[in-house]
Amino acid sequence: MNLYAIKAIYTFEMARWWRTALQSVVSPVVSTSLYFVVFGAAIGSRIDSVEGVSYGAFIVPGLIMLSLLQQSISNASFGIYFPKFSGTIYEILSAPISHVETVIAYVGAAATKSVILSLIMLATAGFFVDLTIAHPVWMVVFLILTATTFSLIGFIIGIWADGFEKLQLFPLLIVTPLAFLGGTFYSITMLPPVWQTISLFNPVVYLVSGFRWSFYGVADVDIVVSLGMTLGFLAAALTVVTWMFRTGYKLRT
Repeated sequence: MNLYAIKAIYTFEMARWWRTALQSVVSPVVSTSLYFVVFGAAIGSRIDSVEGVSYGAFIVPGLIMLSLLQQSISNASFGIYFPKFSGTIYEILSAPISHVETVIAYVGAAATKSVILSLIMLATAGFFVDLTIAHPVWMVVFLILTATTFSLIGFIIGIWADGFEKLQLFPLLIVTPLAFLGGTFYSITMLPPVWQTISLFNPVVYLVSGFRWSFYGVADVDIVVSLGMTLGFLAAALTVVTWMFRTGYKLRT
């Protein structure tokens, strides 16, 4: 394992992130804070509670998960796309570093950024609502697993994309709608039975449900199922990344 190479890429990606802290950190935190104000205060004042939890507190895990999905994909996709765009990807491919080490460095950096940002948002949420974390260890587990999974998905998008506009295509048209329909602002038990069944085909439901359970001990889906689905998404993403490197998909041409 070439730890020096992993450290070099990881450090470079983290340094690039901090250089654009205003855009990378401040902007997402401010945007999420507006959600807390609008939904937590304005709408929350009209809703007593959801599953025994005040509405303002209930939406916190969903909002953090929404930001985590978006930021993981964005950080990882841009991180690998920019070397492709500038042509420096060939230096990485010809360097004495394996594909596994390359993925660990880029995905590790993207996941770290997303987890840090999520923890900042969690601390920010504490200023707006009273938070309790029933299972802090599981909260961290779901954070890391989800950040890693969607950083891998972002890595895949970064390799697949042949233009900056395609980097935003998947997050805007697929991830964001799925997140809004995945129980971010509500419990799927509030829906009619037919729509509850349809919602179970939305993968984000399992992520949000598991993460919310780690806070309040309540979930729309059994925690074992949520964890299993999260691990399944991770395995699928790893399989696609492995195939891309083995075949040289959009890397060798």
